[in-house]
Amino acid sequence: QVQLVESGGGLVQAGGSLRLSCAASGLTFSNYVMGWFRQAPGKDREFVAAISWGGINTHYADSVKGRFTISRDNAKNTVYLQMNSLKPADTAVYYCAARSGGSLSLTSPAYNYWGQGTQVTVSS
Repeated sequence: QVQLVESGGGLVQAGGSLRLSCAASGLTFSNYVMGWFRQAPGKDREFVAAISWGGINTHYADSVKGRFTISRDNAKNTVYLQMNSLKPADTAVYYCAARSGGSLSLTSPAYNYWGQGTQVTVSS
């Protein structure tokens, strides 16, 4: 079965950095668009970033543009989210997701598979 396993979350001070990883198994990774979403307490899940099959095309939420970078290593079946200049507003559970369609999508229902999430907490 398909599994997406996130890692790399934790507690960091404002201005710091974290690198999230998401290891995929049970699917042909290079055929999937990969995305990162996040959900803060009491809020809806929101789009963070997405990357195309080959890693050429990316898209970011305005709130993270210029601070976060999504990348992928198809040889390792892994997608990454490098997060710099973190703010308390970035505190959330971060989820990776896989989409079998070819286009980048910003909406949760477009993604077929989800990880269990990893907590990111940014202290002020």
